[in-house]
Amino acid sequence: MESMLNKLKSTVTKVTADMTSTIMGNPVTREFEVGRHIASGGPGMSWRIYNGTKKSTKQEVAVFVLDKKIIDRYQKFEKDQIIDSLKKGVQQLTRLRHPRLLTVQHPLEESRDCLAFCTEPVFASLANVLGQWDNLPSPVPIDIKEYKLYDVETKYGLLQVSEGLSFLHSGVKMVHGNLCPENIILNKSGAWKIMGFDFSISSSNPSDTEPKYGCKEWDPNLPPLCLPNPEYVAPEYILSVSCDVSSDMYSLGVLIHAVFNEGKAVFHVNKQDIFKSFSRQLDQLSHLSPGVLSQIPEEVREHVKMLLSVTSNVRPDADQMTKIPFFDDVGAMTLQYFDSLFQRDNLQKSQFYKSLPKVLPKLPKRVVVYRILPALTSEFVNPDMVPFVLPNVLLIAEECTKEEYIRLVLPDLTPVFKQQEPVQASNMILLIFLQKMDLLLTKTPPEDIKNSVLPMVYRAVEAPSIQIQELCLNIIPTFANLIEYPSMKNALIPRIKSACLQTSSLAVRVNSLVCLGKILEYLDKWYVIDEILPFLQQIPSREPAVLMGILGIYKCTFTHKKLGIPKEHLAGKSLPHLVSLSIDNNLNLNQFNSFMAVIKDMLSRMESEHKTKLEQLHIMQEQQRSLNITNPLNQSEETKNTPSPATKVRDIDEIFGGSSGSAGVNGNQNGSSSTVSQPSRVSLTLEEKQRLAKEQEQAAKLRSQQPLAPQSIKPATTTPQAKDLTSSLLNNMTSLNNLGLNSGTRTMPLQGGTIPSTFPVAPTMGGMGTMGVSNGFNSPMGFQTGGMVMAMRPATPGLYGGMATTTSAPNFSALTQNQNQNQTGKPPDMSALDSLFASNKPKVSLNQMAPKPAQGTIAPTPWVNQFGTGQPSQTAPIQAPPMGMTGVQGGFGMQANPFFNPQNFSQPVASSTMNTGMIKQSASVNNDFKDLFG
Repeated sequence: MESMLNKLKSTVTKVTADMTSTIMGNPVTREFEVGRHIASGGPGMSWRIYNGTKKSTKQEVAVFVLDKKIIDRYQKFEKDQIIDSLKKGVQQLTRLRHPRLLTVQHPLEESRDCLAFCTEPVFASLANVLGQWDNLPSPVPIDIKEYKLYDVETKYGLLQVSEGLSFLHSGVKMVHGNLCPENIILNKSGAWKIMGFDFSISSSNPSDTEPKYGCKEWDPNLPPLCLPNPEYVAPEYILSVSCDVSSDMYSLGVLIHAVFNEGKAVFHVNKQDIFKSFSRQLDQLSHLSPGVLSQIPEEVREHVKMLLSVTSNVRPDADQMTKIPFFDDVGAMTLQYFDSLFQRDNLQKSQFYKSLPKVLPKLPKRVVVYRILPALTSEFVNPDMVPFVLPNVLLIAEECTKEEYIRLVLPDLTPVFKQQEPVQASNMILLIFLQKMDLLLTKTPPEDIKNSVLPMVYRAVEAPSIQIQELCLNIIPTFANLIEYPSMKNALIPRIKSACLQTSSLAVRVNSLVCLGKILEYLDKWYVIDEILPFLQQIPSREPAVLMGILGIYKCTFTHKKLGIPKEHLAGKSLPHLVSLSIDNNLNLNQFNSFMAVIKDMLSRMESEHKTKLEQLHIMQEQQRSLNITNPLNQSEETKNTPSPATKVRDIDEIFGGSSGSAGVNGNQNGSSSTVSQPSRVSLTLEEKQRLAKEQEQAAKLRSQQPLAPQSIKPATTTPQAKDLTSSLLNNMTSLNNLGLNSGTRTMPLQGGTIPSTFPVAPTMGGMGTMGVSNGFNSPMGFQTGGMVMAMRPATPGLYGGMATTTSAPNFSALTQNQNQNQTGKPPDMSALDSLFASNKPKVSLNQMAPKPAQGTIAPTPWVNQFGTGQPSQTAPIQAPPMGMTGVQGGFGMQANPFFNPQNFSQPVASSTMNTGMIKQSASVNNDFKDLFG
């Protein structure tokens, strides 16, 4: 591969070097830049064709160069003959001016090494296209190698050659003398042009009606470049040394045959014995075989046969050939009309351009792009014709690739984008461009869109014509997805809003709203909320169409999955605006219902979103409280006695609608107000940690003690004995309590804002829950119920074997006072102490008058069993109401001491019986609650 590339590189370098050395000394290079070698043509394919550019104007040209090295093999006088013949042909071509003849841009220049002249831009010679690649660069250019002529190109090309011959024969009185494929040049647009006038013969009496042409005898000894191509020369030229215009028509017949037979002439001529060869040719022409013309289209076959006739009078002339039905093709006629446009007036041109869109789809793309498009864009210099030409140009642009559009179409369209005069033509141009806006935005580069296309759209939105504004607003949504977002946000949307607010036309205002509604999906959410929705409140008119347009924008924004309106905006701005519009007197019933449907949807979503938010917030608060309940931090006395502001606010919330299981009440005899304790979220101090360690140690000791066995005590017969037993029992309880209680008085929180009328019975000591009591003791023991109220605690396992806890300490002053009252009043109820005495002797209960338990109740369990690992009572509730002692775990306080657990002093009973007893025993407590909370 590398070797091939190196070979190609060396070949190109050599060719470039040869060309440079050949052409550099020629005067043509002073005015023209010579480019690459693209084709070859002329007599004997001797001319190399290069593309070039004029230095002063940058105009594209073709440079024809004859390197004198190709004739070095000839003698000097032969070289001179060849040079003279070639010079004659170029000079004759330079003097002739006609659309069917190759146009010379710069006359022939000669230097020591070459001949050179410049013409209009050229693609190739017809010989190159038909497969004759002599004197072409190596490798052969791909565009020439793969070039195939379309039927319309062939027809129109032959028509052009016929028209050129008609001009020479009728206008100039000249015989070309060497009409062949190498002397037919295809220019850059594909038009066929005649050159190679080296052997042309002018009339000796041009003023006469019957011109006479002198003909030179064929000299086989002359160099080939000094003789015409014998395969295309008429027989009479060789055999009878005579020629006239009919000789060129014979050459045209052979040319037509070559075009339809891959460049092959009708007969092959032996150049060594040309006279004998032509004699045989005459016989063949007299009896022409049908197979010779089989490849020629049937509609022109007879005409070609006539052109090849031996008798020159039978051959049609050039003017007759231009009128044969073969050339009556719509494509050929269209191309012919373009070539004669300079002869038409504006009215004729406008009629032609109006009908052209019907013809363009029938033509090959290459013909349209390279032949018709340049002719159309040349009309842009005529402002009045632009509205008629522009639709055809855009139709061709649709068939072009993006690269072809940028290279061939856009440069000519750019001035048209900015055209504003005359006004009527400018308005029509705007309408045409708006209808093809998707094409422009798709194929135009972004920079040109920003500089040329979008300014035209902005101009259309602001146009004084209502029709243009309406059309523009209707078309904008169709290409909104192709507009860059910054341009839409900063330039297009503000102009649409301005048109809506400033116009006096209802149609423009409604179309503005509809346009905004359709392009909402291309905008971001916050731009719509900040710019579009506030703009709706600025619209002054209240026509039903305008109101429905406003409603449509609200609805699109509200329902679009990418946009949406926040509930804050709904509540504060959108809903108030819509509600005020909904009751406008201009709305009919259906329109009002549409408003109300949107309003209801907005309200429903706002309610749902806000309710969901509050529910989530409530769940988060509950989760936070649960975390606080399980937090094993103790509070300092100062924190407990001084509630924080947040605690006070929560107390108010709980009293007036908060959770009933989240607060507690601690009452005392002095009637001091209850305080709600909140667990401290700071780390424990050293003193608190020491106290915590002591309490844990004391609780561990209590659990490790052996169960206390009841002592046998003689039945008491007098009230003082009962008094002494109670005093000793209180002393024992006081001493034991001092092991696990801190000094000072603790308050007990009240759970909730309402007090339940019944307290559920807690399970036994080994269970999961605790039982709340009115004051720590049952009333039969001689204590009043007006002391403390112990709150219930959640049925969660305690820190030490499931023992219940509380932060409240017993109020011993209340106990002493109740004892004194019992001494002066009725004897105390000592039934709760029955379990303290041995049951080996029958005895009478101290509370003989007490009602007996109902049948079916569970037998009493000795209080000493409370220190074991007993199971929860099956009749006790599984879970007691939540405690207000958040953040404090079990194991400390009054209930941690087994002597202060009411279960140690009462008989377990069935749940129904116990609940009934609790209702009776806590009557005074309920009365106190009712006094406090009504």
